[in-house]
Formats: sequence, structure tokens, C-alpha cells
Amino acid sequence: MQDPQRDFHPIPGHAETLAPGLRRVLAPNPSPMTFRGTNTYLLGDGDLAVIDPGPEKAEHLNALLQAIGADRVSAILVTHAHVDHSPLARALSERVDAPVYAFSDAFGGRSAVMQQLAASGLMGGGEGVDAAFMPDIRLADGDTVSGTGWSLRAIHTPGHFGNHLSFAWNDALFCGDLVMGWASSLVSPPDGDLTDFMASCARLRSTEWSVLHSGHGAPIPNPAARLDWLITHRLSREAAVLDALQSGPATSATLAARIYTDTPPALLPAATRNVLAHLIDLNGKIRVAPMGPLGADVQFALT
Repeated sequence: MQDPQRDFHPIPGHAETLAPGLRRVLAPNPSPMTFRGTNTYLLGDGDLAVIDPGPEKAEHLNALLQAIGADRVSAILVTHAHVDHSPLARALSERVDAPVYAFSDAFGGRSAVMQQLAASGLMGGGEGVDAAFMPDIRLADGDTVSGTGWSLRAIHTPGHFGNHLSFAWNDALFCGDLVMGWASSLVSPPDGDLTDFMASCARLRSTEWSVLHSGHGAPIPNPAARLDWLITHRLSREAAVLDALQSGPATSATLAARIYTDTPPALLPAATRNVLAHLIDLNGKIRVAPMGPLGADVQFALT
């Protein structure tokens, strides 16, 4: 049986047609966290929207300019301010004379809990944040951006990142890093918020999408099934965290080592951040409590 994610090997820099009026250009930035690289999408014919310009790499900028050709770019849209999605937006904007749209700068969209944790300085995080990112035009939830033959509706979907937007194009959705077919998303406080992540997944699940176009990996042709899997996966991780705490108080790093037994050592720091996200969510539900000031290295205990 074919696996579209495992078989996903597009050529970086090559504009591949996914549907009438939609092309994808893969950035040359593969890694354990980005899979084959970042997907940049070109939407429209003649009058284009560019979604997620990607990392600040000259070869990717040149590939996008070649794919754009003589067409007009009327909008550059960014799902979120991670360094693999947003940094090229400014250089591309200057070259094609188009505004950059996003929810906010890199630090907007955080819940009150995450704002407090960030202000405390005890939480860490900040993996790959494009701290200098600033859009020309801010999009609120429900705002639309339109060009000739296309229209995109912004949906605020925090969880992986506070300022994360998804963009609805008819019954297709550009979902950034909230939903990916090849892996579950990293949720690392205070940039990521598991409570928000679960709410965003539930919100997307309430709509019947035909396909999800993710920030990394192949298109997801069964959105409902994938969202159900993500929600179930997170609930199973929550259960594993609570079960591991039956043995007594522990830090997120200790719990991650117990739970993620098949995870390569290089990915354990990311797993630890995911466990920390669960602990903060469970603290909000009064299921666990920190044994000291809430921070990345504090021990948690069952309540």
C-alpha cells in the first residue's frame, strides 16, 4: 500500500502543480523537524498569492522568482513566524512589490497563561522563532484576502505557535504546521500551547475539508481522519504522562525518557517540550501541580 508521506520526494526548487491554479515549491531545508523541507505554495493564475515564502535562502528566493515569472504577486501570506516559514517574506516582498500578511509579529496570539510564562523567563522555548518578523498587514480571524480568481479566509489556529493562521481556499485548507501527515506537531511552551492546539484541531474538525496542504509533507487527502488521529494521539500522550506520574513527582525530561522509549536521542529535547506542554495543560485542568515555580525543570506531581 502506498504511503503518500513516505513517497513524498519532490525536487527542491521545482514548481509542481497540485491542482488547477495551485503550485508547490519545496525549499531546500530538510531536517528531522522539517521533513523534506518547507512547502511554499503559489495560488492563482496571473495574479498570485504566495503562502509561506520559507527560510531565508537565496536559492529558494530565486526558485520562487522563476516560478512567478511575469505574473503579478498581490499577497504574501505567512502561517506563522518560525524560521522555516517566514524569513524570506521580506526579501520576496521587496522583489515583487507585494505586502506581507500574517496574524501578528512573532509574539502575538499567545494565551494569557503563555504570556505569563514567557514573562517569567523560566520556560525556555523559542526554538526557531523568527523574532524580527513583522507583517505589513495583520489578519484577524475570519478576514479574507482575495485576488483574481482566488480568495483565502484566515483562520486563527494557535497551538503549534501563537500567531499561527490557516488559510481556507474553498474546501481546501493551507494548515501550516498545525496538521502534518508525516508527524505530529511540536508544541513547545510558551510559543506553543497544547490547550490551544487541541481547540484548534477540534475547530478544524468541525468543517468538512477536501484536502489539507501542510507546511511540510504531502497533501493530506483525508483531513477528518488525520485530525481524529492527532486528537487521539494527544489524548494518549496525556494518559501516558498521568500514568508515569503514578510513580511519583518527575520533571518533563524524566517523563519524556520514560514515555518516548523509541525516540532517537536527537529528538528527545523536542519530546521533552511536548511533555512540558502536556503538564502545563494538565496543570490548567488541575490534574497535576508543579512542585515550585512553574518552569521547564520543575517537578510535577498528581493532584
